[in-house]
Amino acid sequence: MAGGISAHVDEWLGNHLDTVIGWRRHIHSHPELSNEERDTTDFICGVLAEHGLEAVRFPGTGAYVDIGPDTGERLAFRADIDALRVPEQTGLDYASVVPGVSHACGHDVHAAVVLALACALSTAPLQYGVRCIFQPAEEVMGGGALDVIEWGGLTGVSAIYALHVEPKLRVGQVGVRAGAITSAADVIKLRVEGPGGHTSRPQLTADVVYALGALATQLPALLSRRVDPRTGTVLVFGRVEAGDAANAIPKSGVLDGTVRTADIATWRGIEGLLRELIDAIVAPTGCTYQLDYVRGVPPVLNDDAATALAIDAGRAIDPHAVVTAPQSSGGEDFSWYLERVPGAMVRLGAWDGKGPKPDLHQGNLVIDERAIAVGVRLFGSIAEHFYAAAAGADLPA
Repeated sequence: MAGGISAHVDEWLGNHLDTVIGWRRHIHSHPELSNEERDTTDFICGVLAEHGLEAVRFPGTGAYVDIGPDTGERLAFRADIDALRVPEQTGLDYASVVPGVSHACGHDVHAAVVLALACALSTAPLQYGVRCIFQPAEEVMGGGALDVIEWGGLTGVSAIYALHVEPKLRVGQVGVRAGAITSAADVIKLRVEGPGGHTSRPQLTADVVYALGALATQLPALLSRRVDPRTGTVLVFGRVEAGDAANAIPKSGVLDGTVRTADIATWRGIEGLLRELIDAIVAPTGCTYQLDYVRGVPPVLNDDAATALAIDAGRAIDPHAVVTAPQSSGGEDFSWYLERVPGAMVRLGAWDGKGPKPDLHQGNLVIDERAIAVGVRLFGSIAEHFYAAAAGADLPA
């Protein structure tokens, strides 16, 4: 198309940026939890319809929309749309009106970026296909991406991209990283049991509290000696509970935590290793245990070529935009898409440069809304570079 996708997106955004920010503020004010995003889905589909686009709704919540031809290469962009059970504390005029629920992870920004991209491309004479996915339930264990894949959201897709707001990066910056940019995130729930007894006679029973303490201290330490430290593997416990009285050894106790790793091979084998180590720690105590190992998501492994393309696309909108993103120990279900098609997730700078840098999943998170335009332009540039590469064409430097 004359002038290219980037030029078209820039022109459209110049005429509609205030409207796009209004979309983001509406979604921000009306957050919905995972798999409950009915009004959010209705709003997104309504905006798409106003721009002549017919969305395909998923059986639950969420939707996708195709733009351009139905044949040939199809490039996808994904936005997650669910919110968190975190009370908002920003005091913004458009703060959440839902008590105890907020977009403290920036999914309202993600949705606005991809929605704007779809609407901008709706008036472009595309010679190739683009799919915009509005995914539910990223914040729950396992993630809604698996549902989207089961519902056909990746059918016909050759590559996929996503972004995530990053309040640790200044607005205008785009963080990129080849390989693992997030970590696998699993949950372990340990229940330790014994016959119970009196603290004056521990030799006559099995000390559940002692066993819990041994697990809490020895299991992370032993794991660090059995796994390559370069994999970024870490086990941290967040809950321990046992007993009701100071002089009674309880019959049971629980120990819950998370296991994270940036290495896919480690992730695939770590459950068996943990069971081996737990057996060794618990056996001398005389207690028994039950382990509930809950698989979460694999690490997001950005494809090398897709990451290189994102770097070129980011530099095309601003030669100084691209920076190296650190590898995060957080989990992200975008990883499930990358198990099936190549692609990459990038970090979208969202800090306004004033005061302390906020953090995700906090009620005081404030996003610099200038990041929205950066995200839309970045995705427009990625689309232009992707199809230029597919056609073997060179873009102007």
